[in-house]
Amino acid sequence: MSRASFPEGFVWGVSTSAYQIEGAASADGRGPSIWDTFSTGQGDACGHYHRYREDVRLMRDLGMAAYRFSVSWPRVLPEGTGKANEAGLDFYDRLVDELLAAGIAPYATLYHWDLPQALEDRGGWPERDTAYRFADYAAAVHARLGDRVRTWFTVNEPWVAAFLGYGSGIHAPGRRSAADAFRAAHHLLLGHGLAARVMREAGARDIGAVLNFTPVMTPAQVRDPGRALSDEDAEAVARIDALVHRQFLEPMLRGAYPADLLPVVERHAGLGHLRDGDLDAIAQPLELLGVNYYTPSVVQAQPSEPADPAFPGSEGVLFCTVPTAVTAMGWPIVPDALPPLLRRLTREYPGLELMITENGADFADTVTPDGIHDVERARFVEEHVRALHAAVEEGADVRGYLVWTLLDNLEWADGYQRKFGLVHVDFTTQRRRLKDSALWYRDLVRRNGLPESRPKRPTLETVAARAGVSRATVSRVVNGEASVSPEVRAEVMRAVRELGYVPNAAARSLVTRRTDSVALVLSMPAQGGDTLVSAVVQYVTSVLEAAGKSITLMLADTAESHRRVTAHVEAGLADGVVLLPPERPGPLTERLARTGVPMVLLGRPPVASLVPYVDVDHAGGAAAATRHLLATGRRGIGMLCGPMDLPATQERIVGYREAALAAGLQPVVVPADGTPGSGAAAATRLLDDHPGLDAIVAASDRLAAGALRAARDAGRLVPGDLAVTGFGDGDVASATTPALTTVRVPVADQALALARLLLSRMEGRHTSSVVLPVRLVVRGSTG
Repeated sequence: MSRASFPEGFVWGVSTSAYQIEGAASADGRGPSIWDTFSTGQGDACGHYHRYREDVRLMRDLGMAAYRFSVSWPRVLPEGTGKANEAGLDFYDRLVDELLAAGIAPYATLYHWDLPQALEDRGGWPERDTAYRFADYAAAVHARLGDRVRTWFTVNEPWVAAFLGYGSGIHAPGRRSAADAFRAAHHLLLGHGLAARVMREAGARDIGAVLNFTPVMTPAQVRDPGRALSDEDAEAVARIDALVHRQFLEPMLRGAYPADLLPVVERHAGLGHLRDGDLDAIAQPLELLGVNYYTPSVVQAQPSEPADPAFPGSEGVLFCTVPTAVTAMGWPIVPDALPPLLRRLTREYPGLELMITENGADFADTVTPDGIHDVERARFVEEHVRALHAAVEEGADVRGYLVWTLLDNLEWADGYQRKFGLVHVDFTTQRRRLKDSALWYRDLVRRNGLPESRPKRPTLETVAARAGVSRATVSRVVNGEASVSPEVRAEVMRAVRELGYVPNAAARSLVTRRTDSVALVLSMPAQGGDTLVSAVVQYVTSVLEAAGKSITLMLADTAESHRRVTAHVEAGLADGVVLLPPERPGPLTERLARTGVPMVLLGRPPVASLVPYVDVDHAGGAAAATRHLLATGRRGIGMLCGPMDLPATQERIVGYREAALAAGLQPVVVPADGTPGSGAAAATRLLDDHPGLDAIVAASDRLAAGALRAARDAGRLVPGDLAVTGFGDGDVASATTPALTTVRVPVADQALALARLLLSRMEGRHTSSVVLPVRLVVRGSTG
């Protein structure tokens, strides 16, 4: 085998799931799933139910040898059990026949998270009976398709279904119970074993399961995989590995739970749900293990850290960001973590064939008249295929690679904003368009190996030609100069977005790269930002110094200090800049951008630019707080917000409004200036004007503290009469009475992401802005 080619017979293809692409949620007798209930109003997805022939032609034209799809349980058994819906089975009949006629092997997944709502109403996966109903469903599907489908996967990513669906509640069905999560995990395993047994008895040949793999490592190991760990970090790594990986691998493949996991399960859920004979049923012989890999889990020991709800038993473990490039979802891009994972699986479970059943990335795409130039997606796939090739050469028993995913689709709770597809979908017209990554992947499949050259990035000249301006004008816009008219700036930025142009920061900074020094420029926020500033100083300094950079700390709170900072950078005394901009817009960002020195910002700037920034999902956090209040039975929910001119406040209002409207509520927003006193006054007005309100979402913890004071003054009990949520999880949150339910903003992760982005920019690598997820922390103020 040459360096660039894969073994003969290596399988190339794509993966999808039923809920994300089929649409037709109520067509031909399909019943509701937990995702229909959890994410209402999501429309017709990709319309695959009616357009499957077109999609199969796309796969044929791209040279796909395999198509992994999932069967919709509620389409086959609308009530989860009982008589099969023949119309639903007929659809999969037609799909399989169409695939075979196109020369594409069908790989069927029986469960990709769309549990029939009727079964959830009877207890869902935490109930043992659901595993038996799953086996009945598997038998019905195999009876119809087993004569043509050779490869079957029982369950997809049971950790996600159990711990995000029943533990943290961020996936359907939205429950938050560690006990339910562990019981659901066991019953998913039991359902897998029972389904595998019944299909095997009916003649199924190749049976497997698909697990999500996020290799667990410390931040230091991302750059140095052989790095020795402290005892504390080694224990943290082993504990998360047991929760995510060995909890499923060991019962499936060895018939036993890991010894170090059972005490965690017993503490949270007891062991009564583990019955005699269960492990024998789970450990059915398998031919194939599906490996879904996107990104690693990066952790370190941190004694004061509370457990993440998605990882019950993770007390004392901090989940970290790392200094590397990321996708649009903020997921670190670490292809080098894939070969050790595959070698481990081959070594620890010999004789088991592996297949990469999902690997792909979300990047922002722009549709242009001459195509969709998604260079970063093609590069992501290439880097991971290259890593896969290295693993195969080193002996990993991997038989195929399936890209996630064929079509831009409905990305679960994130809706349509995420773009993973090789094929663009206009969700208004359902028109499909091949992206450049699809054409690149087609060529990879044809040669059964890696291309000789990487996809070419658009240049400054191509942007200038597209915008109809000079190269110098593009340069001035890229560098943030104010001398360019708004009309020309808009045209250049349009061309930049359409072409996916990324400025060559390394070339622009060659003239200044003399000092290995970075300017850390602080503009102190007016309210509640001490913790974030402290974290930035600590983590940015630590990461950059570890990379061989010296740090110059500079304050920028006056016009004179702005002049000094700009002069320092213009004089070539800094190779890069980390800027904590003031809460209100100012000229410093533009002045520093004009110098051409690589720079990153904390917080989204008020004016669109090419300077990358790090921020958090303000809208998502406010929406999560609102949905939590709805889940506790609250129906009159108002919002306190301010200061109103901050982008973060405006985004939090958007998240609250969207969640309220989706629940059929009329949003009520009252402004404040951000202090506890103004929060108390605004809450008093809100309650006086709307006496029927039973909950308040506050855009900050300080405003929430004011709301708690106003509730006490009005004689309203919290949370009995009035529930209150905040945003920020600052020191005030745990000190209130009762303790405040709030949205936790990942302060350390923001700081680490800033350092990572700047290093990437200084090295001339692609640098996308990062929007980090937030987490709802439920305390006493909401019951």
